[in-house]
Amino acid sequence: MPITKSAKKALRQAERRAVQNTARRNAYKTAVKRVRQHVAAKRIADAEKMIPEAYQAIDKAAKTNVINKAAAARMKSRLMAAIHKAK
Repeated sequence: MPITKSAKKALRQAERRAVQNTARRNAYKTAVKRVRQHVAAKRIADAEKMIPEAYQAIDKAAKTNVINKAAAARMKSRLMAAIHKAK
């Protein structure tokens, strides 16, 4: 356990950030899964409607360094490629 005042504060910050990071990670993973489920079920129109939500979740995760910016770009690219391939 931390002893100094600054170490205690750092621990509080780390715990708070961990919760926020987990929420961001869950949000983008859920959004991507939803789009992929619609693509797998051949509901392309529904998948295209969900793309903005998925992009927003991925971009927020990248902005807050939950995932790497290149990984976010790759994810978005693969989502669109899956939709175009299913058409």
